[in-house]
Amino acid sequence: MSLDAALGWRSGQGTVVFTNGVFDLLHPGHVDVLVTARALGDALVVGLNSDASVRRLKGPSRPIRSEAERAHVLAALEAVDAVVLFGEDTPIDLIRALAPDVLVKGGDYSVETVVGASEVLGRGGRVVIVPLTPGHSTTATVTRMREGNGNAI
Repeated sequence: MSLDAALGWRSGQGTVVFTNGVFDLLHPGHVDVLVTARALGDALVVGLNSDASVRRLKGPSRPIRSEAERAHVLAALEAVDAVVLFGEDTPIDLIRALAPDVLVKGGDYSVETVVGASEVLGRGGRVVIVPLTPGHSTTATVTRMREGNGNAI
């Protein structure tokens, strides 16, 4: 969904929740964040890093899956109402434009380190940190795969 389409869609929603990430190899930790986020409002928007953004943030060997593939998988999940690609290194412009009521990130963040937290809190919204699901990390999985560990996934 384009930003313009998302803005039109957003106007018809109640409480909008936003989360973002790379979502390269979807794992239980991702699902836990998405399901928890969706339960916090009427609609969940997922900001998805573009391929170029992922390469800048994670290095030239990432993403594993293309932005189209990652968006397709996310959009198919019951918890997700909309997926919006962003090409910047952070989703701050997207957060400012969409003005979500609730901003959600995984437990490797704190409220102080979540991009867009001050904007959401400044509008009277909430920032929610979902505890990490132990044992699940895309980076760790990719490392195990590259090392030839057959139990990578």
